[in-house]
Amino acid sequence: MKTLTVKVDEELRERMKRLKHVNWSGVIRESIRKKIEEENGRNIAEAVLLNERLRKAAPDGWDSAEVVREWRLKR
Repeated sequence: MKTLTVKVDEELRERMKRLKHVNWSGVIRESIRKKIEEENGRNIAEAVLLNERLRKAAPDGWDSAEVVREWRLKR
């Protein structure tokens, strides 16, 4: 496991010291893990929305596979 240093102000550090039973490293690790999962989920949701917008903007009967075939034949 790698080491990560976090700076906190003096007041927060004193409050943390009063809660000796809390595994602060574990709290920070879990918070980082949740944030990463949240961001990954957000990226997927944004991609789905973008895909839907593009699909709706395409004319009826438009076949993307056909367009790709045409471009490949032109090369």
